Amino acid sequence: MGRVVLKKIARIHSPYKEKFSIPRQPGLTSIESTIELLPPFNRTEALMGLEAFSHLWVIFEFHEVAPTDKSSLTVRPPRLGGNTKQGVFATRSPFRPNNVGLSLVKIEKIEGTKIVVSGGDFLDQTPVYDLKPYLKEIESKPEAVSGWTDEMEVKRLEVVFKCECDFELKDKIVDILSLDPRPRFHEDGYKTYGSRLFNVDVHWEVLDNTVFVTKILT
Repeated sequence: MGRVVLKKIARIHSPYKEKFSIPRQPGLTSIESTIELLPPFNRTEALMGLEAFSHLWVIFEFHEVAPTDKSSLTVRPPRLGGNTKQGVFATRSPFRPNNVGLSLVKIEKIEGTKIVVSGGDFLDQTPVYDLKPYLKEIESKPEAVSGWTDEMEVKRLEVVFKCECDFELKDKIVDILSLDPRPRFHEDGYKTYGSRLFNVDVHWEVLDNTVFVTKILT
């Protein structure tokens, strides 16, 4: 079989400057990112008609995920505590044979050859291979069963600031940290964490199901 080479058609500008604190799934926050088309695809006609759609599928590369052992076809989903194995194709883990991701996002606006979207789970500078509009009548399946994830409830924590923070930035930080980005095996221990978000360093701790933001460094 001949080798298939995927062309990078766009790059994503995201507030998530490192992998830690990125939502585990798309659609969990209202945080905005920008998809910028790259040459030779950065022409407005490439997006003609897209403004009529509300949501968009983004096919992208997990570009900072280390190569995995291709002989291993099981992963340990964080949502199962990191102890239970599942087949890689029964998960959305970034540790995959082809490091390719698929996320559904909401289109907020289109500016020339840039698409502002919300709800993404993208690391800053993520390469994009393709974009496809979401088709509600065809792709929406209310009767769908989601396997082991059906029993996984999205838990949100209260976020309390112990330091000064811009009002708009505060809302965005709450949106992200309320999802509790800690690795599951850290949830029972006390530790100070740091997240690089929106070009600032956010220091935070968790105590009794409450996130305390202790310091924000620019």
